[in-house]
Amino acid sequence: MKSVGRDSLETRKTLEIDGKPYHYFSLSEASKRLGDVTRLPVSLKVLLENVLRFEDGTSYRPEDAQAIVDWLPQGHSTQEVPFKPARILMQDFTGVPAVVDLAAMRDGIIDLGGDPERVNPLVLVDLVIDHSVMVDVAGTKDALERNVEIEFERNGERYAFLRWGQGAFENFRVVPPGAGICHQVNLEYLAQAVWTAHVGGHDYAYPDTLYGTDSHTTMVNGMGVLGWGVGGIEAEAAMLGQPIAMLIPDVIGVRLEGKLPEGATATDLVLTITQMLRAEGVVGKFVEFFGPALDHLPVADRATIANMAPEYGATCGFFPVDQLTLNYLHQTGRDEHRIRLTEAYLRAQGMFRTAEAPEPVFSKVLSLDLSSIVPSLAGPKRPQDRVALTDATTAFERALTDGLGVKPEDKDKRAAVAGADYRIGHGDVVIAAITSCTNTSNPAVLVAAGLVARKARALGLKPKPWVKTSLAPGSQVVTDYLDRAGLSADLDALGFETVGYGCTTCIGNSGPLPQPLVDAIEGNSLVATSVLSGNRNFEGRISPNVRANYLASPPLVVAYALLGTLRQDITTAPLGQTPEGRDVFLRDIWPSNHEIAELVGSSLTRESFLERYGNITRGTKQWQALAVADEARTFDWSPNSTYIQKPPYFDGLTKEPGETGDIENARILALLGDNITTDHISPAGAIKPSSPAGEYLSEHQVAVKDFNSYGSRRGNDRVMVRGTFANIRIRNEMLPGVEGGMSKHLPDGQVASIYDVAHRYQEEGVPLVVIGGREYGMGSSRDWAAKGTRLLGIKAVIAESFERIHRSNLVGMGVLPLTFPEGVNRQTLKLNGTETITLSGLEKITPRMNVTVTIKRANGETDTIQALCRIDTIDEVAYYKNGGILPYVLRGMTAA
Repeated sequence: MKSVGRDSLETRKTLEIDGKPYHYFSLSEASKRLGDVTRLPVSLKVLLENVLRFEDGTSYRPEDAQAIVDWLPQGHSTQEVPFKPARILMQDFTGVPAVVDLAAMRDGIIDLGGDPERVNPLVLVDLVIDHSVMVDVAGTKDALERNVEIEFERNGERYAFLRWGQGAFENFRVVPPGAGICHQVNLEYLAQAVWTAHVGGHDYAYPDTLYGTDSHTTMVNGMGVLGWGVGGIEAEAAMLGQPIAMLIPDVIGVRLEGKLPEGATATDLVLTITQMLRAEGVVGKFVEFFGPALDHLPVADRATIANMAPEYGATCGFFPVDQLTLNYLHQTGRDEHRIRLTEAYLRAQGMFRTAEAPEPVFSKVLSLDLSSIVPSLAGPKRPQDRVALTDATTAFERALTDGLGVKPEDKDKRAAVAGADYRIGHGDVVIAAITSCTNTSNPAVLVAAGLVARKARALGLKPKPWVKTSLAPGSQVVTDYLDRAGLSADLDALGFETVGYGCTTCIGNSGPLPQPLVDAIEGNSLVATSVLSGNRNFEGRISPNVRANYLASPPLVVAYALLGTLRQDITTAPLGQTPEGRDVFLRDIWPSNHEIAELVGSSLTRESFLERYGNITRGTKQWQALAVADEARTFDWSPNSTYIQKPPYFDGLTKEPGETGDIENARILALLGDNITTDHISPAGAIKPSSPAGEYLSEHQVAVKDFNSYGSRRGNDRVMVRGTFANIRIRNEMLPGVEGGMSKHLPDGQVASIYDVAHRYQEEGVPLVVIGGREYGMGSSRDWAAKGTRLLGIKAVIAESFERIHRSNLVGMGVLPLTFPEGVNRQTLKLNGTETITLSGLEKITPRMNVTVTIKRANGETDTIQALCRIDTIDEVAYYKNGGILPYVLRGMTAA
C-alpha cells in the first residue's frame, strides 16, 4: 500500500497489539453513512474495505462503497467497483513472460521519451519458480537429484533472466526452484491473513489480498485470504498501480454440515463440490463456505476445496478466518504478534467467523452434508466429471466407446511391448502421480498415501511394470513429516520416490514414457490412462501418449499403480498377491481415519516450517552457482536466444492511440466446439518436432531433446505464437475428422497449420476471427492464450460463453470478445468456415453493447445477428481502444 485515499480518513480507527498501534479503516464506522454491513458476506467485506482504504473521490468513489452495501438485500448488483490487491503471486511459467513484458516496457517508455525507472512493480511481487521441473527420471533413488540437474541445464537462461529481474526491479522477490509449488509456499509461508504497511509515519492493518498469475491462486482462500487467478496481462496492470474494475459478484453460500465418513478424503470432497458447483453454474461468482462443518474442517481441507475454484468455475472459493485458521498460522510458523493482530483486526471488522455470528446474506445458498461423500474419481477429460469409485470401471467402459473412439470389438485388444514381458491394452494406467498443489498441501491425504504404501509393501505388493510412478511434494515440509512418520521409505519402495518440488504431472511435465511403451500405445491406437492427484485432466495436457486422465486422492493413486488398469473395479478386484499367493484387496491396505489423524498429529511440527522457510530464498547449489546478469536498468536482449525475446507489443507505439473501427470481411481461422480450454489454445506441454514451434527451434539449432516445453518458452513470442492452437487434441470443425492445430486458407482451400494459415492471411492484410462454443477459454489463467491469439492477427472471438479469466485476457490484449444471442450458435447458423465476417459499430464502443455481425456466405447470401460485446467496463473500453492494457499503462506513464 503506497498511499491512503484522502477521503477515507473519516473511517480510520486504531487498535493496539502488544503496545503497538495500527490504523485501520473501520467497516462499522463506514456503516454509519452506508448502512448496516453486518450480514454482508465476508468476501464482500474485504472488497468494501479495499474501496474505503483507497477512497479518493476519483478512482475510488464513495458511491463504490455504497454499491457494495446496496448489494444487500437482493444479493446481486450490476455495479462495478475498483480493486487493488496487496500483492501479486507468480509462478515461472506465467512469471517469465510478465517480467519480459516489464523489460520491454522499459524499452518502450524510452522510445516514447519517458524514464525507464518508472516501470517498477508498485506492490510486492513474489515469483516462485515451480513449474519447470519435469519427471524425466522416476522410480529411482537419485530421481530428485537428476531431475534438478536436467532442470537447470534446460532453464539456466530463463533463471538468469529472473535473477536480472530481481536486481533490476523494486518490490520483486524470487523464490528459487526446489522450494515447492507456489500455492503451497503461499499457503504455508507468504500469506499472512492480515497485511501491514507503513505509510505516512503510521502502521496500517488491512486484509491480505492478492492476484496470482495461476488459476489455483484461490488455494489461499482456504485460510481466509481473498485472491484469485488472473492473466499475466491483468496482473502486470495491477502491479503497475492500475485498479482493476470488477462487477460486484453474486456470492453463492455453500453450507457444509456433518463430517467425512470413514474411507472418504478431502479429495473426494472437492471432486464432489466441483461437480455440484459446475452443475449449478458459478462462473464469475464468488463462493463462500459456511456452516457447522467449519468448526472441525481443517485449513488443509479448506485449501483443497478452495484450490479447485477454477474447476468449479468460481472466481474464488472463500473460507473466513476462524480459530482453526489461527491454529494453522501458529502451526506453520507465522509470527505470534501477527497472529494476535489478525484475530483482533478481523474481530473488529466483523470478519472473524464464529459459530454464534449471524449467517450472511448470500445470492443463493446450497448445502452439502459431508457424511454423504464417497471415494471418487473424476475423468477422463474434465475435473467435474466425477464418478463414485464403485462406478469408475463401468463409466470408463462407456467412455471408451462413446467418447474415446474405440470400437466395441477392439476394446479388449492388447499389444506386445518390445523387450518387456507384459502386454498393454486399453485402460492400462501408465502414469500414477502424486502431484499438484490441490492435494500435496494436505498432510492427511499424503499420510494416507504413505500408509497405503506401507501396508502394500508389508504384503509384498508392487506397482505393475508399465506404470510410471512419481511423488512431487508441494513443499519440503512434506518430506519432513513423511520422513518423521517413517513413510518415505514405504513410498520409495513402491516407486514413489520424490522427483522434485514443483508442479509436475498436473501441468503436463510428466516427462517421457519408455519408448517401447510409447510405440505400443501409438502403434496400436491404445487408450492409455493416467491417475493423478491433480486438479486438471484436460485432454492432451498430462501426456501426449495418454488419452484418458483421472483425478484421484493420493492413496488411490498408489492403489491404482498396484492394480494397473481402469478396466477392473478397484473396490472388488485383487490389487496383487502376497508371496504366498493370497489375494490382496483395497480394503486390506486402506488406512482408517484414526490412523491417519494420529500419524499427522505426531509428525507435523511448527519447527519444521520454521526451519524450511527460514532459508527459502537460499536455493539449491545450482541456483547459488548461477551466473547473475548485470543489474542494468534495461535488459540486454540476445537475438540468438530461444528462451527470451523482446515481444513486439510496443513496436511503433505512438503517444496517442488510433481510432477503433469496424472489422470488415474477416476470415474464420478456427471453428471450435464447447469447452475449449486455454490448454487447447496455448498448450504448456511438449513441443512436437513437426509443429511450427518445433520447426522454428530446429532452424535455430536446438536439438529435439532440448526443446523443453511451451510453458518454459513463454518468454519467446516467436515460439509461443507458433504454438497457439497447437494442442494435439484440438479439433477445428472447418476440417472434419482432423485432430491438431490445422486450418484452411481461403479461397484457395490450402490446408496447413493454424500458424501458417494465419501468417498467410496477415501477409494479405486479412483480419481474422475465431468462432467458439460454450465456456470458451476454460482452464488455466494463461496469458499466452490471449497473447498468441492477438499475434496471429485475430481481431475478435465470437463464442456462446467465455470463462472469466480468458475473456479478461482477450480484452487485455486488444482482442474483442463477443457472445452469440441466446439460442444462436455456430450450428444454428450452419457455419462451415468458408464465410466472411464483418463486425459493425465499433467506432463508438461501449460496455456490453450490441455489435452487428454480418455473415457473408460463399454463395453470396448474408445473415445478420446482434452479438453481445463482452467488454464489460469503462476501463476495459480504454484498454481495447489502446490495443491492450500494457499500451494503455505505458502511455499513461509517459504522460504523467
